[in-house]
Amino acid sequence: MDSILVKGNGPLNGVIPIAGAKNACLTLMPATLLSEEPLTLTNAPRLSDIATMTQLLQSLGAEVASMQNGLVLAMSSHKVYNHTADYEIVRKFRASILVLGPLLARDGHAIVSLPGGCAIGARPVDLHLKAFEAMGAELELRDGYVHAKAPGGRLRGAIIEFPFVSVGATENALLAATLAKGTTVIKNAAREPEIVDLAVCLRRMGAQIDGEGTSTITIQGVDRLGGATHPVVTDRIELGTYMLLPAICGGEVECLGGKMSLVGAFAEKLDAAGVSVVETERGLKVTRKNGRVNAVDVVTEPFPGFPTDLQAQMMALLCTADGTSVLEEKIFENRFMHAPELVRMGAKIDVHGGHATVTGVEKLRGARVMATDLRASVSLILAGLAAEGETVVSRVYHLDRGYERVEEKLRGVGAQIERISA
Repeated sequence: MDSILVKGNGPLNGVIPIAGAKNACLTLMPATLLSEEPLTLTNAPRLSDIATMTQLLQSLGAEVASMQNGLVLAMSSHKVYNHTADYEIVRKFRASILVLGPLLARDGHAIVSLPGGCAIGARPVDLHLKAFEAMGAELELRDGYVHAKAPGGRLRGAIIEFPFVSVGATENALLAATLAKGTTVIKNAAREPEIVDLAVCLRRMGAQIDGEGTSTITIQGVDRLGGATHPVVTDRIELGTYMLLPAICGGEVECLGGKMSLVGAFAEKLDAAGVSVVETERGLKVTRKNGRVNAVDVVTEPFPGFPTDLQAQMMALLCTADGTSVLEEKIFENRFMHAPELVRMGAKIDVHGGHATVTGVEKLRGARVMATDLRASVSLILAGLAAEGETVVSRVYHLDRGYERVEEKLRGVGAQIERISA
């Protein structure tokens, strides 16, 4: 397995282009299954998860072509001949469950393996299944697969009220409802930018959707959807990650394509910590104001709150803050697995259940550490950039699922980083 070698070498300066959002693209790609006409996505991120979703769609009969060095995905599902999403592909990532809604909506039946992905909590799919049941689907769990059927071959509109906010379940229900007969109302819907991006794309394909970005989304089902070309929204998690570079190392970094509307709650915490974030014509310019950052408390929440996917990276910053910070993880259980690795670098962290108390130290020390999941892997790289000496991060295959060309982008602002092949 590859490792990443990082050497702390002081302030970082320059510009970093921010890619299209992984989580948005993985949601948009299954939308091709809803139409026999072409769907083209621009500003696509070049990541292993995108390649895996490509493999999954192709296994179902979709045609997927990667163009312009991976930045454009041209897809066509005019001949879907397979309605079984196999375990060998699905086990690799959570977003694979998002083919269930489109297959069920298009042809009235589907068999999809229960998905895999990062080990950061159970993340059950029961809300997805309850949404489909509300729309009239008959479901059976057998041998690790969801067997789904819509009586009469078509889902019907329904009122779906989630007991708690779920991004994936909102996306799956939204995809399925576009071709359902009648009106579907999704209550307590997720409000993330990726949900809004999906709704915009589906409307371009001919869907009738209102209310995205709010807690209630209304979909009037149509008989068919057409083709479209759609740009993938900027990745707010990659954006937030690279905004932390000057915060933790010093210097000034401009994140091209960044918008304050994508990272409002995160930017507020950076401001409280003593980090300046200014919106420019090209993106967001970030500078640490004076010396060590201030300790701040963080609670992860659904959008527009502080993102759980930036919690690990924020912890790396707070390891060197002046004072004591408390981070509360309210989205996923078991998401502090990076804490023991940061402790190996000299951090002072005490974890109790969903709370982590971080007492800042003046300097971290380089060490050999191991990535436990996608966001943990980049948090350890951030810590290594701020540490004395060398840090080697192993098991970085997680990293390639969510960050494209990370070494190239970091070297572009002056970081000393290289990949070591096993």
